[in-house]
Amino acid sequence: MPTATLEFIHLGTPRFRTPVLAARAREQGLRSAWQQAWANGNASTIGAALADVEGEFAVAQHDAAGRSLLAVDRFGIRTLCYRVDGGVLRFAERADTLANVLADAAADAPAETPADIDPQAIHDYLYFHAIPSPRTVFRGVFRLPPGHFALFEDGRLTVQRYWTPRFTEDRRPSFETLRGEFRELLRNAVARELDGGKAACFLSGGTDSSTVAGMIGLAAGRPAASYSIGFDADGYDEMQYARLAARRFGTEHHELYVTPEDLVRHIPAVAAHCDQPFGNSSALPAYCCAKMAREDGVTKILAGDGGDELFGGNSRYAKQRIFGWYGGLPAALRESVMEPLLERSPLGKLPLLRKGASYVEQARVPMPDRLQIYNLLLRLGRETVLTPAFLAQVDAGSALRHQQASWAAADTPSELNRTLAYDWRYTLAESDLPKVNMTTRLAGLEVGFPMLDSDLLAFSLKLPVALKLRGLKLRWFFKEALRGFLPDEILTKKKQGFGLPFGVWAIRHAGLGRLAADSLGSLSTRGFVRPEFIRNLLDVRLKEHPGYYGEMVWILMMLEQWLQHHAPGYRLAD
Repeated sequence: MPTATLEFIHLGTPRFRTPVLAARAREQGLRSAWQQAWANGNASTIGAALADVEGEFAVAQHDAAGRSLLAVDRFGIRTLCYRVDGGVLRFAERADTLANVLADAAADAPAETPADIDPQAIHDYLYFHAIPSPRTVFRGVFRLPPGHFALFEDGRLTVQRYWTPRFTEDRRPSFETLRGEFRELLRNAVARELDGGKAACFLSGGTDSSTVAGMIGLAAGRPAASYSIGFDADGYDEMQYARLAARRFGTEHHELYVTPEDLVRHIPAVAAHCDQPFGNSSALPAYCCAKMAREDGVTKILAGDGGDELFGGNSRYAKQRIFGWYGGLPAALRESVMEPLLERSPLGKLPLLRKGASYVEQARVPMPDRLQIYNLLLRLGRETVLTPAFLAQVDAGSALRHQQASWAAADTPSELNRTLAYDWRYTLAESDLPKVNMTTRLAGLEVGFPMLDSDLLAFSLKLPVALKLRGLKLRWFFKEALRGFLPDEILTKKKQGFGLPFGVWAIRHAGLGRLAADSLGSLSTRGFVRPEFIRNLLDVRLKEHPGYYGEMVWILMMLEQWLQHHAPGYRLAD
């Protein structure tokens, strides 16, 4: 296990826009540049200095004045965790590093209470399928949120945002000019991420990964090595699109079909490698893909994460626009006709009107609360899933308040742009980026995210909403700007990625089913999930709807697998 440092951490490849700092970094190194960036500064000047730093980074240090300073990049691509212990700010890249170091030291030296499992974090994991910053699974250990810094001075800790998304739309854009600029930015972003070794990328066959594959060829002057995962399960395999992209760009293409046996073999290792519980089910295929690339001699692989969230590519963006139309109807029509008819009369239950009633019900819920209508924990019911003793120890409303605060933070009047910024926090920083970072590191690879390049981010912030989502056409500008570059079949396909047919396999494959059942059986003894819910989930619900309920089985299984490695004796305290 890595050890915490009390001196200095610098990770990633920051780019200093301030000329003096850029020169300092070139001539004397990153540590010297960071020291100058916040030398003798206060929270305000430190925040201003960080706002001029681009790229992915995490930095932590103690300075000559006895202060401790920490900062991470705008998307949280790189992470830092911290804990105040004995009047000292300790920091490390991983949460479990701090917990383990403090637990080991407790027997030999006086210290504050060593970190233990936080029930609120377990609740948040079941709600989000990850544990959003600043909380971690360990009580008293925190993770710095994306775009934030921390200053520890005279025993006081200040955690502050230094970057807020500000959308300033270009009001008179020329499509031709924007397209040329966009393509050049994509090429430059990919070029910046290449490390001089074998140029490689994940290739799911979606728009983003296919774009990265093609741009590698332009930036590197030679075709990319591409790595794709498939599944022998109806509705989950899209290898045909990966092959289309590979043929279009002449990549050195590699394929691997993941099997249930692969899951049984790798699930314990992937769960154990995480510094806290993590429930994104595409982590397993991502790991298998990264492992294949590493065995092929790749040292750094590029991922396409971020294109959907910067340019309006997720289907929920169009869906939420439809719900938004309801508020534009005359109030008299809504309040005197539609709502009484569809919500407060038996007619709303008729088959022909049921969808209308559901639409009105959802449209009346404000954002971002509306995004949680299909939250798995809420649909199943907290009281159905969780024990009364556990619910008594947690704040069930804190997760939604966390989301509402993030929703309010973006500087924009546009609901679409606000939804994009919201997804930068929850879809990217708390789920997709940790997934790719964790699995590639486990495989022994570095990873780059060219779609999250600072110049592309700046471009997306000025791109008009009407070009991101034209009517109900997702990521309209992105696709039209790359028409002729990407195959038409990829531009028109539905988004899928590395989705995992776990539920289907769990009821068909004895070994995988046994791993899931054993894990959930063990979890049922820890005091926070109802044993009767677990029995019903495995014996009834999973068999009825394996695709839907398989997600909950996965989330609970990965939680138990993590606990078995990191906290095997954990039980809910009375």
